[in-house]
Amino acid sequence: TKMLSKMLREINNVLLNGTIFQNALQLPFEKSGTVIKISGLAEEMDKYIRNALMEIDNKIVTDPEVHTSWASVCAIYTFYVHLFGSSDKKLFKQFWELSKKIPSVTLHGNVIWYPDQFLSQYLSHLSKKLIDKKAQEAVVSARLNYIQLSGSNLPKFVTSFSFQVFSWVIQMESTLKKDFSRFKIDETKTMCNLYLEGIQLSLKMHKLLTSLTNLHGSMAKPMTKSSVIGLCRLVELVKTVRETYLRHSSVIVQSVGHIIQRLSFHTLTIIASAKKGLMSDKKFGEKHVDMLSSLVVAEKCLHGPPTRLRLLVARLALSVANQKHTFRDDELSALSVALSSLARIPKLMERLDKATNCDFLYWHRVILPIYFNALYESNSNLHRIKYVLEGVEDSVKTMDASLQTRIMSPLKQEITQQINDKIIKPLCEGIETNLRLHTHSHLQSQEIPLQAVHLDCKDSLSLPPLYFFQCFISLQGKIGNYLEKTFYDLTTVALHDWRTYGEMRCLAQHKYNIQTVEDTLPSQTLEQGLDVLEIMRNIHIFVSKYQYNLNNQIFMEHSSNNKHLNTINIRHIANSIRTHGTGIMNTTVNFTYQFLRKKLVIFSQFLYDEHIKSRLLKDLCFFRDNKAQLDSKYSYERAEKFNRGIRRLGVTQEGLTYLDQFRILITHIGNAMGYVRMIRSGGLHCCSTATRYIPDLDSIVSLQELTQAEGLSKTCVHTAQVLDQVISNMRRNITEGSEYFKLLVDVFAPVLCEQKNSHLWNFYMIVPPLTINFCEHMITAKEKMSKKSKVGAAFTDDGFAMGVAYVLSVLNQNAEFDSLHWFQSIRDKYSSELASVTKQKNTVSKDDEKLQQTLNLTAKRLEIYQQEFQLLYYSLSSARVFFQRDLTAMAAEPKKTFTEPKND
Repeated sequence: TKMLSKMLREINNVLLNGTIFQNALQLPFEKSGTVIKISGLAEEMDKYIRNALMEIDNKIVTDPEVHTSWASVCAIYTFYVHLFGSSDKKLFKQFWELSKKIPSVTLHGNVIWYPDQFLSQYLSHLSKKLIDKKAQEAVVSARLNYIQLSGSNLPKFVTSFSFQVFSWVIQMESTLKKDFSRFKIDETKTMCNLYLEGIQLSLKMHKLLTSLTNLHGSMAKPMTKSSVIGLCRLVELVKTVRETYLRHSSVIVQSVGHIIQRLSFHTLTIIASAKKGLMSDKKFGEKHVDMLSSLVVAEKCLHGPPTRLRLLVARLALSVANQKHTFRDDELSALSVALSSLARIPKLMERLDKATNCDFLYWHRVILPIYFNALYESNSNLHRIKYVLEGVEDSVKTMDASLQTRIMSPLKQEITQQINDKIIKPLCEGIETNLRLHTHSHLQSQEIPLQAVHLDCKDSLSLPPLYFFQCFISLQGKIGNYLEKTFYDLTTVALHDWRTYGEMRCLAQHKYNIQTVEDTLPSQTLEQGLDVLEIMRNIHIFVSKYQYNLNNQIFMEHSSNNKHLNTINIRHIANSIRTHGTGIMNTTVNFTYQFLRKKLVIFSQFLYDEHIKSRLLKDLCFFRDNKAQLDSKYSYERAEKFNRGIRRLGVTQEGLTYLDQFRILITHIGNAMGYVRMIRSGGLHCCSTATRYIPDLDSIVSLQELTQAEGLSKTCVHTAQVLDQVISNMRRNITEGSEYFKLLVDVFAPVLCEQKNSHLWNFYMIVPPLTINFCEHMITAKEKMSKKSKVGAAFTDDGFAMGVAYVLSVLNQNAEFDSLHWFQSIRDKYSSELASVTKQKNTVSKDDEKLQQTLNLTAKRLEIYQQEFQLLYYSLSSARVFFQRDLTAMAAEPKKTFTEPKND
């Protein structure tokens, strides 16, 4: 115990109290007398110190490494004074004056060294005599001035360093892309200069960084926000230099050997030239022999690898050889540069690690939240943040392994939390707000700032994940997680807002390439819009407010007070069926049957009306009597005359004729049939999704039999039986659920084809006037699409085609309608009229502009009508496919005869 306490006291006194240098000064050198007796040692040390002072003074601005040399020279000078008792006042004052120019030196991390305090502590006998209070305050004032000037000039320094670094990077990229299998000596010189230039740039920035941060911390001086941003920008530049070296490390490693070879060759060439000069000197004597031997020693040292010892011996040998100015000034300068490069190039990566080590950030990490916040507020590209994170990691790399485990975790948590609070969280909220404003832009009554709508962070979000302390921080992933959580939480709170968050999800992917996971909420809430159950209960309202599109199988709202119209498609129906079960399909068909029964009663009443019935019989007689003259084609003029005759019977307050109301009735019936078709398609979609993992629906293995054969428990057998029933039900829904149209046709056909409903047998004769009425209605509705007021506007209404096809099928009048050749008659009419207009245009004089314009408008109008009739023909032909009946069923239908019209 006593020995341990003694050792601990010794460690504390020698190491921890900072007395190592003091103990070294107090060593008894004068007792032995060997050091003091060495002739010329004091003189040589004095010359070295004075030359070093002069060199430091000359290189303060150009060479950042003189700061480290300045601390070394001060220590040697202190040792020199204690050893030889020198009291040169002028030399001490030179040191004190230089302390004003270099007021501080960062030794490591946040350990800062003040030369004035060092000299006052270890050379107190000189400082008390030669340095007054004013001179001491002058050094402190120099430190404060340095902080103030450097802080105010920091933006200029950052701009200058940025330009130098970017210029250097461009040169490196262009130089190192060349093929090094064939390079010239000049290229190795360029590479050598570039390698050393990058290190010098890093050392200058590193010196400014450590000096400013440590001086602010040591002297408790607050730092401005602009200074913080500038310093962090310098950290980015320092790490950019390092990244450039590492990116080209393989090329650099290959070229370093060639550079060393070139430098050695250049040095040996100068030495060989000097040897030749010495040997040719006519006054060659003993001193020349020593000089020549020194040159030989230098040559031998440079023939091997440029280790520190070899270069030191070479320098000493060259110093001896140059006693009588063996080398010219230009040769001496070239030798100095070459030897300096030889000393630095082999240690390139070691010097790079030292020049780009930003471990001081650990002690000054209080500035990082300010930097992160400024980075977000300036809307800068966040790729720069990785360099600062690399700087923070440097503080842990130099620590002992046991210390790393203690410090790394809390440091990582602290910096990660700062990034979340200052960058990721505001970015998440900003993107969410931006998506909301974009989604609801149509509701804005007043203008919003442009930057609120356009948040330009696409480049930042496209960054690869940031590596920090063996973990990755993905900005895009974190923002995606935030949006997923927000959309999910808010959708569950307000289920009716699902569409808004769905649009925001799509916008996030489109604008920012942020992939979010679907909410996977229950189907009823996944898709808003009318539910199957709701439509079924209010089918009479649904068919009147929605318009059907046959090709896309979609219902669109006819009109709404909102900005957008609601739509219902197969996906909505499939999700509703998945929510309520497939039994809802049969219930929906039953409700549709009830609706059709009521509508067909109105349908029958309309055709039973004496005005309608008599006109249809007259048209039928006319067509039969003039079939040959009409070429078996129902006359367009006759249908148009029917339309005009119906209009004379009167119109409603809305301006609708009886034929308009009949057309709307047929359309409602067709919409109901379109809804049944959509129910069928939605059921198939739902069942196919549910059965997609069943290999073959045609040969399903009974799981109940398999479990019984294996002798499993009753619970397993019962479970297998339930699963078999579920699969069988799904299979039946897919394969046997396609007869809804046939059911709805067969249920009404026998009744409507009875003799008491003979007034319905001539329905097919009213179809041509109905088609003219429908086409005029659609042309008017489509023209309103381009007008400001959209009341009554529409671009599709295929419910009419579905209704006509259904009624023709129920009444078994498809053949009778085909016998009219109605659409062929329409094609002939418009083709002849268009040909007539074209002929008139060719005969009319071009000078008659008004007539030409009238003919052009007429031709355009005819083309519009022709196109609309053609579209109706396609829709009706497609709809009739759904209601095709086999020949046996058609043959079994009773023959219908029409009654002659009574003579009034």
